[in-house]
Amino acid sequence: MSNTDVVYGIHAVLAQLNQRPDDVIEILLQQGREGDQINKIRAFADKQHITCSVVSRKVLDQYAKTHQGVVVKVRASRGKTEEELVHLLDNLDEPPFILVLDSVTDPHNLGACLRSADAAGVHAVIAPKDKAVGLTPVVRKVACGAAESVAFFSVTNLARTLRMLQDRGIWITGMAGEASQDLYTTDLAGPTALVLGAEGKGLRRLTRELCDQLTKIPMTGLVTSLNVSVAAGICLFEAVRQRKLKGN
Repeated sequence: MSNTDVVYGIHAVLAQLNQRPDDVIEILLQQGREGDQINKIRAFADKQHITCSVVSRKVLDQYAKTHQGVVVKVRASRGKTEEELVHLLDNLDEPPFILVLDSVTDPHNLGACLRSADAAGVHAVIAPKDKAVGLTPVVRKVACGAAESVAFFSVTNLARTLRMLQDRGIWITGMAGEASQDLYTTDLAGPTALVLGAEGKGLRRLTRELCDQLTKIPMTGLVTSLNVSVAAGICLFEAVRQRKLKGN
């Protein structure tokens, strides 16, 4: 496994520089590319004494086709551990608000989920290490900085992690199209972990069995399911609405 990743795209790079500068190894800028945001990146490199190389577009294209003129080499991050999750929960001063993604494999979906999680003020996003996408360059690009701002935990045993959350009084709510309960009549105001399943397959059997309750987004049209990132946004902001009403 490589010890180096890349971050590309203006927003993702600026987020990396602002939030995790110690992980930056080298900055690559496209020759002839100018602008205020490029100048910000140059200034950061000068201030932090980070190597900033000017290269051809062809070189950057080897890393990504949608780099927007900048690629940053960073120390690889595979997500935080279960131990770090426990530490985070022990130090919260409000009811925990967690998003759990059960075996989401599409990097575009994970990136979009992280953006929604950041916007909703989620304390942690949890996903299994196996048979799920991690913090890849594509995820970071799609997340537009949320991959750096949201605590992402990659856990070895998702079932064990869900039990740990339950032991700490966190209510596990799984999203399932066949549930009898409606999202808008489901209590999400307290300590909550929302669990969404993989694209097409939904929640795995054991994950579903470990949920304290199942609920669904009411669907009134011909479409019977939503993309996981769209569903995550809807569910997270319903929880935000309820938490604000309760004063959390």
